[in-house]
Amino acid sequence: MFSSIAPLARLNPFYAPHFQLVQDGARKRAEPAGAPATRRSLAAASAAEEYSCAYGSGRFFMLCGLGGIISCGTTHTALVPLDLVKCRMQVDPQKYKSIFNGFSVTIKEDGVRGLAKGWAPTFIGYSMQGLCKFGFYEVFKILYGNMLGEENAYLWRTSLYLAASASAEFFADIALAPMEAAKVRIQTQPGYANTLRQAVPKMFGEEGIWAFYKGVAPLWMRQIPYTMMKFACFERTVEALYKYVVPKPRSECTKAEQLVVTFIAGYIAGVFCAIVSHPADSVVSVLNKEKGSSASQVLMRLGFKGVWKGLFARIIMIGTLTALQWFIYDSVKVYFRLPRPPPPEMPESLKKKLGLTE
Repeated sequence: MFSSIAPLARLNPFYAPHFQLVQDGARKRAEPAGAPATRRSLAAASAAEEYSCAYGSGRFFMLCGLGGIISCGTTHTALVPLDLVKCRMQVDPQKYKSIFNGFSVTIKEDGVRGLAKGWAPTFIGYSMQGLCKFGFYEVFKILYGNMLGEENAYLWRTSLYLAASASAEFFADIALAPMEAAKVRIQTQPGYANTLRQAVPKMFGEEGIWAFYKGVAPLWMRQIPYTMMKFACFERTVEALYKYVVPKPRSECTKAEQLVVTFIAGYIAGVFCAIVSHPADSVVSVLNKEKGSSASQVLMRLGFKGVWKGLFARIIMIGTLTALQWFIYDSVKVYFRLPRPPPPEMPESLKKKLGLTE
């Protein structure tokens, strides 16, 4: 029994770092002396590959931000119909009882064009969020990694991913909040406004600037855990896939093969993202619809069962969304020939300290 559990534990992408180091080193020592060693740098996948800029340069961060704009803006806009039905299920579960019922009722009342309500604030808001989310993640990952030092950055890389993504999302949500508030009003309040141009002045006239930022705290509650899971789970899942599933090192994989791994890891991360962030997402949807309510009041009124309404729709949406975002983001890096760090390897200095080198 225990012999079958141990391999499964080692496949866990959040496996304890110290034991993983020892096992990695032992496996390397057991290889024949003549076996070719694949050395992978944190800054580049292949020494022979030519990049358009240096890893960590201003151009690198700028193009990463552009990749975030393209990946988040396009994917969220493409899924507006599903997002609209999900939001309506959260704020009016009596009327919109399920995904299919929600689509049916919406088309019956507003026609097929009604499914596109809120596309403009979605595109603008999530493009700005993507710029900050992916661009700042790369900034904070390098910044925190340098603060920790090479050895600690490797040993506690999961914590590094979590801290960098949480820091990036803090700023990303400030950029997203105004458009998210307008989107929810357009999608969930029939007759309030049909376009962004109608919604913004109306919201400002009723509640002032507070109308656009009153949802930022619950947005942090929703998006920061979501993004921490999105980045940390993705990074460790990629590492696990190359170690246990892909039959050859990443440096020997074609760009197309690497992008397939990216998509699979992104979908796995997306499922977990949807689950951890859904309760806060329900609160945000109701809060932006109602005037004068606080997050705690909405949470108490919804109750435990209420905050999980629309979870299945969100899993489908976020799983697909996250996979496509990582795929597009990585494709942008390939197109612009940006450095794409491979799964990290143990520094030589750490191997010597642990006695893993001859």
